[in-house]
Amino acid sequence: MADALNIREARAHFAELMSKAEAGEVTVITRKGERVGAIVPISVLDAIEDAADELAAREARQHLDDPTVSMAELLADLFADPGEAAGGAA
Repeated sequence: MADALNIREARAHFAELMSKAEAGEVTVITRKGERVGAIVPISVLDAIEDAADELAAREARQHLDDPTVSMAELLADLFADPGEAAGGAA
């Protein structure tokens, strides 16, 4: 389980949290007891970005041969916020 700090504590210990991230540790940041963010090692962020790119590429490959989905629709779906993606429907 990752350490958790509220925003005020995180602000006060920011340099220490950066050192922990460099050492591979994750720190969760909370506001009013709710998890709102995290300070993570850059390798974690890189892995998340790589996975998102791979997921987008897989989705694009699925629609390459589908004449009912235009490139514009595909790109709009790929770059839409997850809650707004309409699967090519308008």
